[in-house]
Amino acid sequence: MIFRRKIYEKLKNWKEGTKGTKALFIEGARRIGKSTIVEIFARKEYKSYIMIDFNDASEVVKDAFLNYLQDLDTFFMILSTEYRTVLYPGESVLIFDEIQQFPKARQSIKRLVKDGRFDYIETGSLVSIRENVQDITIPSEERKVKMYPMDFEEFCWAMGEESLSQYIRKCFEEGSPLTELFHRKAMLLYRQYLVVGGMPQSIAAYLGNGRSFQKADEEKRDILALYRDDIMKIEAKYQSRVLSIFDQIPAFLSQHEKRVILSDIEAGASFSKFNDTFFWLDNSMIANECFNCTDPNVGLALNEDRTYLKCYMGDTGLLVSHAFTEAEIETEDLYRQLILGRLSVNEGMIFENAVMQALVCNGYTPFFYTHYNVQKHRNDIEIDFLISNKSKTRYKIYPIEVKSTERYSISSLRKFMEKFRERIGQAYVIDTKNYRKKDDVVYMPAYMAMCL
Repeated sequence: MIFRRKIYEKLKNWKEGTKGTKALFIEGARRIGKSTIVEIFARKEYKSYIMIDFNDASEVVKDAFLNYLQDLDTFFMILSTEYRTVLYPGESVLIFDEIQQFPKARQSIKRLVKDGRFDYIETGSLVSIRENVQDITIPSEERKVKMYPMDFEEFCWAMGEESLSQYIRKCFEEGSPLTELFHRKAMLLYRQYLVVGGMPQSIAAYLGNGRSFQKADEEKRDILALYRDDIMKIEAKYQSRVLSIFDQIPAFLSQHEKRVILSDIEAGASFSKFNDTFFWLDNSMIANECFNCTDPNVGLALNEDRTYLKCYMGDTGLLVSHAFTEAEIETEDLYRQLILGRLSVNEGMIFENAVMQALVCNGYTPFFYTHYNVQKHRNDIEIDFLISNKSKTRYKIYPIEVKSTERYSISSLRKFMEKFRERIGQAYVIDTKNYRKKDDVVYMPAYMAMCL
């Protein structure tokens, strides 16, 4: 089952804009559809292509990279013969798939791009892990693009609801609510997205089996098992810590503050001891990290506290399967409860994870904010997410609160707005109700997070 993906336009822009002067490197977590979309692009936009999957590339191919890069005529002849494909200068592309499995091929990009005969696309995950780059020179002739699981808009396309996604965007841009009928339809579709997630295999299983949540869950559990296998292959000195964080992401997000508590993992643990752990999780793109910003000012990252962080799953559908066992889902009918909005526990973490996922997909690096009140001996301000417009001259921050229940307070947001009034561009509350604006706060339904 082939799905429409937003990254296709970025592929076209690269091809038209660089004219062969740079290779394109698509980086993303495993099983998000990198190989599929690249091959579709190559088939549609080029006269011919060769796709080298380094998971199972032959020794003949690997030997060509090791011994014939000084003789590119012979190098291309070997690849053309091995893959039974004619290569046309200026009209063919070579795809190096799962390039982390053979880093020497990545190093060859410099010479191949300089040669100028063909275009080159690389795909990979874990591409910056120490084991994958220690023996090579990283080529400067790469343009990197990050790819993520399918967002809610892409899910709408897959479900045949393109007109609904266009209507949602139109209402956001106009600052108006959807009609009540379409709001209910959009929320129902969004809750399906929370359950199924954005992994193409999960969506294909869902659609191909009469919208079966069970079949989608089976695919997601296979992907989670694959991620665990990847973790078991990393250096032993931090393997167990990565596994501990990965396994406890749902537990951390179930807590009120949702932040990582290292003492729950290892007695006396320090964040410096876990540096490699969080680097691996971030680089793998299995997880999305969100750090505390101590002073929301020009450049949120300049005031980040990396010892105080939250760790979200890269895909919300995977989080749901990660958080509950198959028996819990089956016996407690959890999917039905979530679809109908009747899940009594953990719904907050699911919505917050989905908003984080949407912000990351849209190119943001979100932060969060907390303020400790010494007199009250507790945090009196907690803001789920902060994003910025990244402007150098008119810098503004945008606080975002996520609410999964019908009744809630925004006292923290009000205090934050009073404290940093001059710096705020717009304050948002993301909930389950229709779009509205009250005083100086925009309240928007969760399905509109894709528009931010």
